[in-house]
Amino acid sequence: MNKKKIAFICVHNSCRSQIAEALGKHFAGDIFDFYSAGTETKPQINQDAVRLIKQLYGIDMEQTQYSKTIADIPAPNIAISMGCDVGCPYIGKTFDDNWNLPDPTGKSDAFFKEVIIEIEKNILALKNHIL
Repeated sequence: MNKKKIAFICVHNSCRSQIAEALGKHFAGDIFDFYSAGTETKPQINQDAVRLIKQLYGIDMEQTQYSKTIADIPAPNIAISMGCDVGCPYIGKTFDDNWNLPDPTGKSDAFFKEVIIEIEKNILALKNHIL
């Protein structure tokens, strides 16, 4: 079976898109191939995201993920913008969806968890919608 490739795109590929990649693999990795990418990279994934995803889901993002650019991933069948507050990057195709999620970087754990829960809901809805 040839799985559809879904890419989550942000500018820096360090927080929301990384969370979406991890949760996508966790909840629907048997159905889709998930990737995250940005137009720029950061030296590491947001450490609050790493800590909270590990705490909430038992997923260690630093073991399987890293910050990468759009050129580093296969061409996606579906491209989802996480909601770039400063304008979404052009990735060579139009986005199939924009989740309009606020960047939780530097915010409280409670705010971070709200964004994580929204990403989880969106992943599950995506899984159900495409099936």
